Amino acid sequence: MTVKEATLADAAAVAGLFDAYRIYYEQSSDPAGAEAFIADRLRNRESVIYLAQDQGRPIGFTQLYPFFTSVGMKRAWVLNDLYVSEEYRNRGVGRALIAAAQDFARSTSAKWIMLQTYTSNVNAQALYEKLGFEKDTGSYYYYLSL
Repeated sequence: MTVKEATLADAAAVAGLFDAYRIYYEQSSDPAGAEAFIADRLRNRESVIYLAQDQGRPIGFTQLYPFFTSVGMKRAWVLNDLYVSEEYRNRGVGRALIAAAQDFARSTSAKWIMLQTYTSNVNAQALYEKLGFEKDTGSYYYYLSL
């Protein structure tokens, strides 16, 4: 298995995983939309994506978006997406993708990495906590749909 920072040339490979990720979160499959979305993020440098591959086959990805902490007066990153193909789960792929994200965040002198997941996604929560992520019990998150 290898993990690399994705480039625009990897948009189609990432998009297949991204579409599967969206399906996991109960969205309709949209391969063309997924590829356009990923290509736009990469082309416009609006996110950083790491791609895990097994002998060239895409098997997982993570996507980080830039964020800033006013209180900490530093850059931060939102680990917005993490997905590993089902047949590769529990084989260290998620851990390797998070390690790449951590290395990248450190290289940008970030204060922290933030992520969120469904309360029902207990497998992911176990991994995040094992890797040192702490559940925020002192804040509420509010969303306003537009």
